[in-house]
Amino acid sequence: MEKSEFRKNAEDMIYLTACAINGITPKQERINTLDMPKLFEVCQNHILTACTAYALESVGIKGNDFSQAKEKAIRKNILLDAERAKVLRRLEDEKIWYMPLKGAIMKDWYPKLGMRQMSDNDILCDGEKRADIKALMLDMGFTCEHYGENNDDAYFKPPVCNFEMHNELFTGGHIGKLHSYYDDVKSRLIKDKNNGYGYHFSDEDFYIYITAHEYKHFTSCGTGVRSLLDTYIFMRRFKDSLDLDYIAKELERLDIADFERDNRELAMKVFSLKPLTDAEKQLLDYYILSGVYGTLDNRVKNDMKYRVNGSKLGYLRYRLFPPADYVRASVPWAKKSRLLLPAAYVYRFFRGASVNRKGVKKQLKQIGKK
Repeated sequence: MEKSEFRKNAEDMIYLTACAINGITPKQERINTLDMPKLFEVCQNHILTACTAYALESVGIKGNDFSQAKEKAIRKNILLDAERAKVLRRLEDEKIWYMPLKGAIMKDWYPKLGMRQMSDNDILCDGEKRADIKALMLDMGFTCEHYGENNDDAYFKPPVCNFEMHNELFTGGHIGKLHSYYDDVKSRLIKDKNNGYGYHFSDEDFYIYITAHEYKHFTSCGTGVRSLLDTYIFMRRFKDSLDLDYIAKELERLDIADFERDNRELAMKVFSLKPLTDAEKQLLDYYILSGVYGTLDNRVKNDMKYRVNGSKLGYLRYRLFPPADYVRASVPWAKKSRLLLPAAYVYRFFRGASVNRKGVKKQLKQIGKK
């Protein structure tokens, strides 16, 4: 699908999503212009198919790919809720502190079940109990998809239960001050009242975290329209009760205040169906073309922008000899001792040359385009 065509269908997706979450019946003249197969492709790319399905069903359009995707989203949310409850009970039994993250919380703030589609369950846990957590997950019938890499371990149980168990929220490889700000994350958490080892953020700190999380993706491979929708849903629910002075102070500490302002203002206008300025249209275009998982082109472009001030030579140097914190994040065993760091650099080089050869070639090709 060409970019102009993708944008047109993305605009239809945004309109229908705004109608669904605001309880508005879509205009028939807009419905008449929809290209349903291409609209479905774009919605899948942004994981907004269920929201769009609710809007279509409000005007009598049912029994199609959208309706099936909505029903699957509802079933998956129910299955993930049930499995998450079991996992949390096991963490309680093992006396391991934990906190569910992101979508597991936000999905309940959407107007209808399944509107906030879930890819997986993210849970922050005691990083010192990583091996114990792996043992209990395997005991519960999960298979381990990766372990000891970066800041999370991934587990899967058929048919749809993907869990990511985080030992920290951000790594030293992420752009900006995210890692240092959340280094002692537990000191920012509030103890749950109805269990022994569960924690949660205050509303303000939850918003700061989801903003920081989106900034991580925005400045890496990019992030899709659903992240804007999450911001809209949160602000619509909590904006009148938030300590805005505290939020502003912490965003300044994180050095993401400008990003938060632009992200929030765009989200509020987009899903209130208000006209956008030219600058806002350009920013929305970035979200639209990124899709939910971003693009390699964005990754190279953002690394060059945020890490090396646009220098091709600087980017090549950065990729070959990244900062030590980045290496420790991508090669976890290097954290054990400073003496292992040189070996980690050599390991990264040969891993890129062998295992990830295609990815390296793609990045070099993108550099040539800049």
